[in-house]
Parts: sequence; C-alpha cells; structure tokens
Amino acid sequence: MTPSERVGTVGAGGPEDLGVDGATDDGLIDDLSDGVHDSWDDQDDDGDEGESHRGAFGDFGGESRGALIERTFRERIIIVGVTLSGGDAEQTDADLDELALLVDTAGADVVGRVVQRRVSPDPATYLGKGKVEDLKELSVALDCDTVVFDDELSPAQQRNLEKILGRTALDRTAVILDIFAQNASSVEGKAQVELAQLRYLQPRLRGKGQALSQQAGGMSAGGGARVGSRGPGETQLETDRRRITRRIHKLEADLRSISAHRDVQHKQRSRSRASQVAIVGYTNAGKSTLLNQLSGAGVLVEDRLFATLDATTRRLQLPGGEAVLLSDTVGFVRKLPHQLVESFKSTLRVAAEADLLVHVVDGSGPDPLGNISAVREVLEEIGAGEVPELLCFNKADRSDEVARLVDRNPGSVGISAVTGEGVEELLLTVADRLRATTHVLDLVVPFGRGDVIAEVHREGEVLDETVGEDGMRLTARLDEAAAAKLAEWVTT
Repeated sequence: MTPSERVGTVGAGGPEDLGVDGATDDGLIDDLSDGVHDSWDDQDDDGDEGESHRGAFGDFGGESRGALIERTFRERIIIVGVTLSGGDAEQTDADLDELALLVDTAGADVVGRVVQRRVSPDPATYLGKGKVEDLKELSVALDCDTVVFDDELSPAQQRNLEKILGRTALDRTAVILDIFAQNASSVEGKAQVELAQLRYLQPRLRGKGQALSQQAGGMSAGGGARVGSRGPGETQLETDRRRITRRIHKLEADLRSISAHRDVQHKQRSRSRASQVAIVGYTNAGKSTLLNQLSGAGVLVEDRLFATLDATTRRLQLPGGEAVLLSDTVGFVRKLPHQLVESFKSTLRVAAEADLLVHVVDGSGPDPLGNISAVREVLEEIGAGEVPELLCFNKADRSDEVARLVDRNPGSVGISAVTGEGVEELLLTVADRLRATTHVLDLVVPFGRGDVIAEVHREGEVLDETVGEDGMRLTARLDEAAAAKLAEWVTT
C-alpha cells in the first residue's frame, strides 16, 4: 500500500479550538458547544481565540447526535504504528493496513505512515522524542491535517502530541467511534454510539483555565466580594464535565429502558421454543449478505467496514422442518474500543443467549485466523465464549483458500453468501449441531392428558406418535429444559 493510496480518516488539523457540533434531543450538547475547548495556549495575548477546527472529528463526533461529520474536503492523514517488545513487525503493518481501511471508511485519505520499534510506549508522547520530531517534519512536508495512532492514546499523550505536531492527534478508538456515529440509524444504535463517544471524550475535555472561570465567593454589604472569597470558582472544564455526566446518566437510563423491552422480547422468543442462532464475525466478513441469502431479510449490504450496526432477527426453516430464529450482529474488529463493547452489550446479548453461533470468516482475507481470534476475544468479553460455534468460511467465489481453510478446520463449512454455493450444506450442519444439543426421549401420556401431549408438540420435535394400552406413546426430541418439564412422563 503506497502512502498516497486512499484509505480514509476522521479528524482535521491545526492547533485551533475543538468546538462541539453535537446536538441532542434535550439540547444538552448544544449547550456544551459554548463550553468545550481545546487547550492550545489558552488564549492569544490579544484575547482572540483561534479559528474553529476544520472538518475535525471534534469532541462529540458531528453536528447531530447520530452524527455524520460535516466535511467539505477529504482530510489528509498520516497513520502511526508502534511495535513493542515481543511484538511482530508484520502484525504492526497488517494492523496499519486495517487502520487505513477504517480511515477510508470514515471519509479521508491516508497520505503516509510511520512505524517505530520500542520496548514500551513513551509515557508523554507514545513515540520517542526523535520520532515525534520526524513525524512533525513529515506532517509539514505532506501537509496532513491529522495524525492517527493505531493504539489508544492517553489524554496526556494526545495533548502533548497536538502541541508538538501543531495538528490533531487521534487514535484507532476515535476513528471507530466516528464510523459508528456515521452508520447508526436506530434510536438504540444512536444512543449506544453517543454514550460510547461521551465515555471516551469525558477524560479528554480540556478547558481554558481561569479565563473561562466563574467568580466565586459571596458578596459583602457594599456589593463587593468578601475578603478571602475571591478565586477561580467553578471552571468551564468542571461545568462541561458535569453536563456530560448528566447526559451519560440519561443515556444509560434510556438504554436500560430499551434493554427491559429486549427482555420482554427474549421471553417471548423463549416461549416459542425455537432455537436461536446468531451470526457473528469480523466486520465485512459477509454476515448481512448471508442473512439475506438465508431469509431474504433485505438488510443493507455494502463492501465496507461496519455497514450495519443494528441486530436483525428473522425466522428460518431448516431442512428437517425445525424453525429457528436467525440473528445478525454488529461486526467485530481488532482492538474494538471497550466503550463500544460496554455500550452495545444490550445488542450483543443476542450472541450470548444463542443456542449456536455461526462464525462467518472472510476466507479471502489476508489473515482469517487472526480475525477468528479477534472475534473470539470479544465473544469472551460479552459472555458468549461458551456458546457452541460453527465456523463458516465465506467468499468461496473469490478465493480457493476457503477450501483449504475448511480442510484444516474439521467441522467447518465453506460457502459463498453471494452465489449461494455451500449454503444448503451450512443449513444441514446447523440442523445437525442443534439436534446434538437435544435428547431423543420416549414418553407415555395418559389419554386424558391432552394438555401434556400438546406441550410435547410445542416444546420439541415429535418423531413418532402411536396409541398404546396405557396412553399415547411419543418419541420426541427435546432440549434439557423441556425434558426437565416433562420428566414425569418419560419412560426409562
């Protein structure tokens, strides 16, 4: 990949004030637009403030809560990676390639990249002092607007880098949050993304110091401040943080309400006794395409990262006649921001509650095994690490590597979600995996207990039903919960 190759961005450059463009339903973020500022030299000697940040990621990710970032031009970005002690330089290059794709998805151009090998990150600037100077010279030479680091920067590192470089310094987390803000469409998705952005930005707020402070202290009888009561009072930074904290609490309350609604939906699905299958995988692996192929869901499909964020569930009939609920989920990525995982837990719970995970892997990608590991790490974090998994290597129409990956991973299947190749085998395998989690039991139900016979049909799959001397004899496939409920009628 050449430095001039388009692979996108967020953020913009220059040591100007970072204004807040976000707007919310209750006007809170609009209020913040007058109070959140960058820390560049506080104020000029003549009292004039700097120009507004051009096209930047900004403090709240856009001019509306769901927030597309307004850009009148494609920003020029330099991406930076560091290989730490024990790390792999090739992996660093691969991570930077992915970061370049993320930046492109966010809407800008990568014009260069910088790599350094270090024992550990520099506490002040992440890079070493000399490498930061080299980065500054390269930034000036390439006229870049923003520098994006592949690893998360601390607030202090971000501030120090911006002062030295004279332009915005962002990290991978900010880029991913920006992309999510652009793609969120549902009420829940927008709230989840805004909550993640605020949690990320709260420790990064930087005020104007005493220049924007409120005068503290009570007034004397003569109208002046009492002796010893003069002081900075509450700074603008403290005001901003308090307002953001209130907004975070409101969003958390809204999401708890949505989560309660999801609980009701989950109970309804549980009563249906239909098995739940969740499609998981790395972003852009083809999950939504597969859902459309299997169920005709009509979910948005685009060849870009994080095209869809909202979970979609459809009923699907398997070859054996069993009905299952098939759900698509948000795609995962390496170094997925912790803020997003926390905010999207109500959406990702569909994976933790599933009976089977269909793990879709891009078999034509540069590092399928690395993608599998990254997805499994996130599954562990959301409590889905113990759910049975079926590896499904996608894009067989693009690469012969899919067949080799299937051979090296017994029990997996290879498909093309676009052409439908291998989909029938996938459905048969899903049905077999789900049956493996059930038990085939013989039951004898008295003739007068039609309610129990109906419950057997409702709770499981009746394989055989005959009339016996002492009642109806049934052979049924039941899961553990149903078998426990009907244990009284099970014959040994």
